Amino acid sequence: MLIPAPLRALPWSMLFTVLAITTLGLATLYSAAGGHMTPWASNQALRFVVLAGGMLVLSLVPVSIWMRFAYPFYGVTLALLLIVELFGKIGMGAQRWIDLGIIRIQPSEFMKLAIVLTLARFYHRVPPMFVSAPFVLLIPAGLIAVPAGLVMLQPDLGTALMITMAGTLLIFMAGTHLRWFIGAGAIVLSMLPVAWGMLHDYQKNRVLTFMDPESDPLGTGYHISQSKIAIGSGGIFGKGFLNGTQSHLAYLPETHTDFIFATMMEEWGMMGGLFVIFAYGYLIWWGLSLAMRSTSVFTRLTAMGLTFTLFLYVGINLSMVMGMAPVVGIPLPLMSYGGSAMMTVLILLGILMSIHRDNQLRSRTPNGL
Repeated sequence: MLIPAPLRALPWSMLFTVLAITTLGLATLYSAAGGHMTPWASNQALRFVVLAGGMLVLSLVPVSIWMRFAYPFYGVTLALLLIVELFGKIGMGAQRWIDLGIIRIQPSEFMKLAIVLTLARFYHRVPPMFVSAPFVLLIPAGLIAVPAGLVMLQPDLGTALMITMAGTLLIFMAGTHLRWFIGAGAIVLSMLPVAWGMLHDYQKNRVLTFMDPESDPLGTGYHISQSKIAIGSGGIFGKGFLNGTQSHLAYLPETHTDFIFATMMEEWGMMGGLFVIFAYGYLIWWGLSLAMRSTSVFTRLTAMGLTFTLFLYVGINLSMVMGMAPVVGIPLPLMSYGGSAMMTVLILLGILMSIHRDNQLRSRTPNGL
């Protein structure tokens, strides 16, 4: 049977990897709820179906459209961050959402995408000989600093770090001279005492707990300690599906959100953990390969920046769950319960699929024109 050309053009290995990660996440949510589809697994499955459909639609958007609307997207998202600061919905001690009645939106999630698209478009127009010029560097630095500062005020340290790190990577990948990063690093180090004083008490406790989680195992160190117990108790092959004790007996907190990886590893063991790591690793490799094959500055930097954003999601969450980084509230995309991270990552993948389609079209055209 002949397969239509549009279907053949889809990156099926990437799509099957996304489906595999999401399916394991749904199984973990089902288990965390005590063997019930509600309240987590059914809602998450519905979100995935709707958002995955949106991802496929976005993959049909020409790359030229993404570049054309990069600045307006940034401007609207920045305005939404200002609205959050003035009128945002407070939840779990943070002011991060705009409540529209039917849904709540979190503009900081959109900024993770907007900063990448905006900087990629900016550097697309900058001649290589001017990339390291001071007057040029001031613009991307401001584009990063303003939204990162607004997100810090919410407060949301994890998202502010993701915006800053993704933006900094794009400045580096655009060809900025290394001396600027050495100088900026020295300034950051000198400002650490000031930054420490600006942190909230709970943020300071997270850093101190990361450095010595056993100092308060029943208080600030409880999350990390119980996460390590859950991961270690799973052994090589795990305790078996629906047989987790740390999660089912409510020892492990946030079993369905930030610490879902620990919930999964208790039941599926090291083999399950390696499957998840390799699956995310493949998605990251696929994104980087798109960047390497891209012929324009915009598509190369966009693919690189979006792939790095996905890497930050996964790397920060897994490091946090395994006690290798402070707890900063970054979910594991496609697995953790909630729509914000899933929406961001599926939009991200939709844009990468658009670049994938653009690369294929260019490869079929003489001289790539």
